[in-house]
Amino acid sequence: MIAGDRVFDAFRAGGVSLVTGVPCSYLNGVIGAAIAAPGARYLVATSEGEAVGIAIGTWLGGGSPLVLAQNSGLGNMVNPLSSLAHPCRTPFPILCSWRGHPDAPDEPQHELMGAIAPRLLALLQIESATLPRREAELESLVERAHETMARRQLPFCVLVEPGSIRDAPVGEPEPPPRLRGRLFRLGGERTLARIEAIERVLAADGEAAIVATTGKTGRELSTLGDRRQHFYQVGAMGCASAVGLGVALRTTKRVVVLDGDGAALMKLGNMATVGAAAAANLVHVLLDNGVHDSTGGQRTSAATVSFADVAIACGYRSAVSCAEPRDFEDALASTSGEDGPHLVHVRIKPGSLEPLRRPEVHPADFARRFREFVTEAPAVERVPSTAGARA
Repeated sequence: MIAGDRVFDAFRAGGVSLVTGVPCSYLNGVIGAAIAAPGARYLVATSEGEAVGIAIGTWLGGGSPLVLAQNSGLGNMVNPLSSLAHPCRTPFPILCSWRGHPDAPDEPQHELMGAIAPRLLALLQIESATLPRREAELESLVERAHETMARRQLPFCVLVEPGSIRDAPVGEPEPPPRLRGRLFRLGGERTLARIEAIERVLAADGEAAIVATTGKTGRELSTLGDRRQHFYQVGAMGCASAVGLGVALRTTKRVVVLDGDGAALMKLGNMATVGAAAAANLVHVLLDNGVHDSTGGQRTSAATVSFADVAIACGYRSAVSCAEPRDFEDALASTSGEDGPHLVHVRIKPGSLEPLRRPEVHPADFARRFREFVTEAPAVERVPSTAGARA
């Protein structure tokens, strides 16, 4: 059995400074060490898939993340690992508890995932290893993980069997109190097309790093002009705000997330993490056309959701809901004068530009180009966050 702080120190020696994920009791010692370590940061996620998005964003921002997960959460991770981390070739380590291990009887809900976890990782083309029981073998494992990630440019997973890491209390500070953010609900009809809204975002700040959600949003952004500060999220629908948050926590540059209503609803919990992390340089632009445009225009549930109210409830510093072009322009301008995170929710018309091209640069290439752009500014880690728990 190895002390959690020794496990964390081994990964930290390889450059890890941000730890994110959904907790498991098997990993308490590592979580406590990450919280206590000066200069490190522990950022709890609302889902394991969100944690992968944050990790990808952290890597895009020039950082080195460590993802914590329970293997029951591997199902939540499959999509962002396969459709974003893989095509973009983003390497980061995953420390994953192995509940339902064949040699350690567990609860019924862990039985199947416990049996298939190593094979599932192999199907995802993610190399894995089991955490050793002896501290003397820890350094060689971490070296193997980093060598493999450097060679393959993909994540590496370390599976943690029951009793491998010594349990320890997790001492977490209470989150600081905050004033409630400012909320503005403005009327108006849907007159803007999505591409017209994107044009206004580009006009408001031509130097911002932009993370564009999957589907036609990224394609229209690329059509308007392919630039190195654009990250086109080709997969992992719903993770744009998580990726943007990971980037924003690593740079002083302004980071703009172009999200959609269907995508935002898919991982609405991301907004709680964005609010808790309080990234001052993050602007979350939600382009709400009320439909899944990329798949034929089927309706989303956005008509019964007040995204601006959700943002304020989650801790955003400001939220504006609007539709008129001038109101949208004013809302974008207002975000540059004070700390965020900010939400700008704009109701737009369904439909897209035709013909609509796809980005011509391979995801692995535009990911590295984007990383170079972001890291031209000094990298920083921002305000610590709150945490939750999973047994």
